[in-house]
Amino acid sequence: MIIYRNPKRTQWGEITSRPRLDLAQLNETVSTVLNDVRQRGDEAVKEYELKFDKAALTSLAVSEQEMQEAEQLVSAELKAAIELAHENIYKFHAAQKFEGQKVETQSGVSCWQKSVAIERVGLYIPGGTAPLFSTVLMLATPAKIAGCGEIVLCTPPNLEGKVNPAILMAARIAGVSKIFKAGGVQAIGAMAYGTESVPKVFKIFGPGNQYVMAAKQQVSLDEVAIDMPAGPSEVCVLADDSANAEFVAADLLSQAEHGIDSQVLFITTSEQKLQEVQQEVERQLALLPRQEIAKKALDNSRLVLVNSVDEMMALSNAYAPEHLIIQTADYEQLAERVVNAGSVFLGQYACESAGDYASGTNHTLPTHGYATAYNGVNLDSYCRKITFQHLTEDGIRHIGRAVELMAEAEQLDAHKNAMTVRINSLKK
Repeated sequence: MIIYRNPKRTQWGEITSRPRLDLAQLNETVSTVLNDVRQRGDEAVKEYELKFDKAALTSLAVSEQEMQEAEQLVSAELKAAIELAHENIYKFHAAQKFEGQKVETQSGVSCWQKSVAIERVGLYIPGGTAPLFSTVLMLATPAKIAGCGEIVLCTPPNLEGKVNPAILMAARIAGVSKIFKAGGVQAIGAMAYGTESVPKVFKIFGPGNQYVMAAKQQVSLDEVAIDMPAGPSEVCVLADDSANAEFVAADLLSQAEHGIDSQVLFITTSEQKLQEVQQEVERQLALLPRQEIAKKALDNSRLVLVNSVDEMMALSNAYAPEHLIIQTADYEQLAERVVNAGSVFLGQYACESAGDYASGTNHTLPTHGYATAYNGVNLDSYCRKITFQHLTEDGIRHIGRAVELMAEAEQLDAHKNAMTVRINSLKK
């Protein structure tokens, strides 16, 4: 990890920068795969599955027999844990239901909103170096609560062409409609364009690497909506003298093991805590099964010593982390000063893992600095707000002339006339 002590503001851009691939080459590769999937459908998806996931598939769809087999392979203890997490995620997201209110803006003019679920949504569940069955719960649970008619899930299979049984179990518990064996760019293309097997969806959800993020952004230009440009995962931890160095190091490493392009940022006001955390990271890293992945992620990561709490909060907000952990004595006060973050964890015991799995909040969050403009997935992500208005004769009398004047000033005579004919009808 790179250490910065009392960096100048001119160095903040360097500190808050993320790892990047050659975007020109990345986008060209992604575009080629997407176009191939658009043109050749299932055949192209299967070829890319063989090329990238080394899985020879005869069918993309997960069968009912495979679903039943998965139930036998998941331990009772893990199933209970998945059900507990699902229950908490359900509670948190069900509380977000929209209650519309009819507003009379003028006498005879009523306006209101209605929340309507997106009819068909696509969920992307990463497989790669870790089968993220928790993401199934995070994406499918609010989709089900919202009332989405069809929930389509794509996830990469293993070398034998099988989907991880815990992913299938989570999908069944959360109410997924259809599951397909497809990963990466080809999965995004299949859901965006539709193939012989995979239905075309109206909005795609889910995290992924930079190739998946680029694919989502490309298909969102002309084909389908996306939740957000979610890419490689990241965490920022803020700490003072009161922080538990063992806890902090564990939080940093839990993020680093996600993938080699993940990033962790530690900001502290204490030189002693910086040293303690650095030592703890090295000690715990040696014990991790995924230490090679974590080591590479740590190469992109930083330990930063700042002069004050004000500087710590300013740097955190400039970074706009996906996950923000505040492990300070005054975490409640600092929480009020958070401007840019995907999800915030307060105090010594609120580890990121709690939100990743079972506290109830959603772990599909904006990365790469997009927390400055995006929020994480929530119930509203699966709905559209349709506006309604109703005008009576009294309403025409109250706003009709204003509409005429504004349309005339914009030189839109047909707009003006649509109101004028109604005004005139009241004079008869």
